[in-house]
Amino acid sequence: MKKYLSVKYLASFFFLHILTSCSQNPNKMDELKVQILQKLNATKGEFAIAYKSLDNPADTLFINADANFHAASTMKTAVMLEVFKQAKEGKFSLADSLLLKNEFRSIVDSSSYSLEVGDDSEEVLYSSLGQKRTIYQLVYEMMTVSSNLATNILIELVDAKNVMQTLKSLNINQMQVLRGVEDSKAFEKGLNNTVTATDLALLFEKIAQNEVLTSKECEEMRKILLDQKFNDIIPAMLPREVKVAHKTGNITGVHHDSGIVYLPNGKKYILILLSKKLENFEEGTKALAEISKMIYEYAK
Repeated sequence: MKKYLSVKYLASFFFLHILTSCSQNPNKMDELKVQILQKLNATKGEFAIAYKSLDNPADTLFINADANFHAASTMKTAVMLEVFKQAKEGKFSLADSLLLKNEFRSIVDSSSYSLEVGDDSEEVLYSSLGQKRTIYQLVYEMMTVSSNLATNILIELVDAKNVMQTLKSLNINQMQVLRGVEDSKAFEKGLNNTVTATDLALLFEKIAQNEVLTSKECEEMRKILLDQKFNDIIPAMLPREVKVAHKTGNITGVHHDSGIVYLPNGKKYILILLSKKLENFEEGTKALAEISKMIYEYAK
């Protein structure tokens, strides 16, 4: 498939290959579809979108939603869920402390590798190696500033295989959490963490609706998500009073955002915006932010 499609081809592709369902206002949804397709057509890259109203489950929009994308840091939401799950099971307490270290094992051959501080979005933990942080603090750093070091320490704690098992128990079957971050040997063999917009939407829906663990744990996870520090996609062009509990992710040519949007009038919806093969990262980011605004204008 060409990366840069004409509006005419996109429209045909939309109706043949994109799963959608009718909203309460089909004319308004049709207008939204046209706006989004025009924006995608004008942006060089590949994209997936999943929108679902939590007030009217029939009000949905899925575009290329079952296509696989490199997960980047969006997989960290699943890791957070597994940490909370194992804490609830009594395997440890979120108040327990872990040693900060920078040595991990490749899933390919168990060889040792370390993270480079320059490749991480968080630097403070690297200056505290050898010290301890609570598990909750590591989860918070993993989610709000996307610390790769915290992520790898937590994945070592809970085991990626358990993350996968929990996802499958929730009928989230395409999302793959195989390893920690910067495992270059695994990357070279194509053993990457991957997501689809459909699966991320289901994960966030279950957290939003208190359908995993208890309402207390779900509320605590939502509070962490609300403290996200990277806000250049879903919240970027929305009014300040709109709250977004979300997790972003980016690597070269890839920029994602995924979360729950809370409107001042009490309405809320799930929104997943994925991209890859972006020829212009800033342009792609802006396009996704504009699509988020379009969806907000439709949903409010």
